[in-house]
Amino acid sequence: MGLRGGVADGPVLVLGGRSEIGLEIARRLAPGQVVILAARRSGELSAEIAAVEAAGATAVHAVEFDADDTASHAALLEKIAAEYGRIGVAVLAFGILGDQARAEQDPAHAVAVVHTDYVAQVSVLTTLANLLRAQGDGQIVVFGSIAGVRVRRANYVYGSAKAGLYGFASGLADALHGSGVHLMLVRPGFVIGRMTEGMDPAPFSSTPDQVADAVVDGLRKRAARVAVPRIMNLVFVATRFVPRSIWRRMPR
Repeated sequence: MGLRGGVADGPVLVLGGRSEIGLEIARRLAPGQVVILAARRSGELSAEIAAVEAAGATAVHAVEFDADDTASHAALLEKIAAEYGRIGVAVLAFGILGDQARAEQDPAHAVAVVHTDYVAQVSVLTTLANLLRAQGDGQIVVFGSIAGVRVRRANYVYGSAKAGLYGFASGLADALHGSGVHLMLVRPGFVIGRMTEGMDPAPFSSTPDQVADAVVDGLRKRAARVAVPRIMNLVFVATRFVPRSIWRRMPR
């Protein structure tokens, strides 16, 4: 498999085919490539398919993907590779914010958030790692969050899942070292989009376009970690020094 300016050549797989960030990444990687959008209700992705086709993809395919159905992950990913070829870039763009207030009262909702944002991600990542390791190449994009850098009382359910994902992805990246497979962990701050609609933007917010630009730049450079915007690297460090008495009152 060749490289296009550092980006692995081959089908681009977006797991979470309706994600604004995932679609923006797909559009940027689309020229001359096959793109696979994986999501629930895959028959309703006509607008998303049209957008990626307009960006220059040679073909765009929609496949049914239920992130929470972890038992289906291995068969689905193997089928995708068999039908469309060796995966070049796989983007894990699925996830939910959940409702913190509800999660504090409803254990089932708390578990559902952690299942989607951590357990399902672990399942997909492990399956992808095995698949790409067998290929000998490929790139994986994982999304962490500032919420997982130091978990806040205001969103500790979602934040704890992102903290766990950061640890898992970091260890997996080390395990993949030397295999030819590149895992990049992206940690944005507050992203203004559908997922955060109705919430007040936090300082150093970004848009799906800005996140996608940073992701593609990171793929080309084979970066291990990418913060969006870059100043978030300083914010991540600063959060460690905020006294707990103040930290527990920090907003979402």
